[in-house]
Amino acid sequence: MASILTRVIAGLLTSKAIAIFIGAEGLALIGNFQNFVSSAKTTSTLGFYNGTVKYISEFKEDVIKLSRTISTVFYLGFVATILVSVICYFNANLINYIIFPIYNDYVFVIEIFAIVLPFYSLNIFSFSIMNGFSKYKILIVINIIGQILGVAVALLLIYQRRIDGALISVAIAESLIFLITLVGITNRRSLLTYILPQNVSFSYFKKLSSYSIMALFSAVIVPLVTLAIRSYIIDNIGYKDAGFWEAMNRISKYYLMFVSSLIVLYILPGFKEIDTIKEFRKEVFSLYKRILPKFTLGLLLIYLLKPLIVSFVFSNEFEPVEDLFLWQLIGDLIKVLSMVIAYQFLAKKMFWHFVVTEVFFAIMLYLTSIYFIDLFGIKGAVIGHCVSYLLYYAVILMIFGSSLFGVDSENE
Repeated sequence: MASILTRVIAGLLTSKAIAIFIGAEGLALIGNFQNFVSSAKTTSTLGFYNGTVKYISEFKEDVIKLSRTISTVFYLGFVATILVSVICYFNANLINYIIFPIYNDYVFVIEIFAIVLPFYSLNIFSFSIMNGFSKYKILIVINIIGQILGVAVALLLIYQRRIDGALISVAIAESLIFLITLVGITNRRSLLTYILPQNVSFSYFKKLSSYSIMALFSAVIVPLVTLAIRSYIIDNIGYKDAGFWEAMNRISKYYLMFVSSLIVLYILPGFKEIDTIKEFRKEVFSLYKRILPKFTLGLLLIYLLKPLIVSFVFSNEFEPVEDLFLWQLIGDLIKVLSMVIAYQFLAKKMFWHFVVTEVFFAIMLYLTSIYFIDLFGIKGAVIGHCVSYLLYYAVILMIFGSSLFGVDSENE
């Protein structure tokens, strides 16, 4: 929780600096670049993180299996990272054209990102090893120090170079953490003996692939869809409105961090232990009873305090963001309701259910957002957010309907 709190504070400080020194227009461009960076980073690591943690934890007492897991992740991840870096560097002009309006030239920022990307991948690889070996304390310390270093660098760059500095900080921030992570893994130098090219195993890649594809779908597609929506807003309404929407997304992200972390910590482990429909139903409704009243009350409080929140996190320039709260908060409530059930996909490795619902959500998010933006302007983006999660939740309830509301055959 300390790590999450540090991340939120770091985000708030960065957002305030962007609001003061850059403004809403710059925030829109930063949002586009962040979405691209997020997708590229996950692609470069092949989404191996969760699978690596699971199998290192499972095989840490078996030298051969551990070596095959670590070697497969390292070498395949190395090839993927170099490939993504090379593509980004030598296609920086094309990427600049796609994610920024044509009269903005930030090719140099994309090239910087391509150069530092391998350090990010090494950091994620190191994190997955430490997590797999249950080195939670050092992970928390590294995360906290990394967030402090990241926000310090971001604030300095924003102050000195405004929008250029903000974009550079997005490109390099998480890669800088590798310098700290090196200290954390120096006492595990023996792990280098496990990283052997001859131990790369296709069968272990297959084991990791289901986790990999699920991570790639959730962490790559949605940011790219968000980028496309924001670019549509820029082209059809304007920079400022795109910046206001990005501001609303940032506020939403800050409070959802806490909810998401609680779900991962308490819901996912519980779902993994569930073997019967009766237990699943009981767990879901129990979680709803515990989470829903508190979360709804929290959202109501946020809605009532929206003028104060907007001025505190950003500035008076962002006052129009207040009009976006209602639909965003309703959408976030539905999102949490669906997340509680949808985590069953991950707990039970329901691969195709996960993929199909993620693709459905991404398509609905884009289509509904564009449709409502054309009707209602910038407010249409948050209406699209709400409607797409409502449709997603309906699909989740259809999939698990018999388990949640059907007759319990075990009691017949």
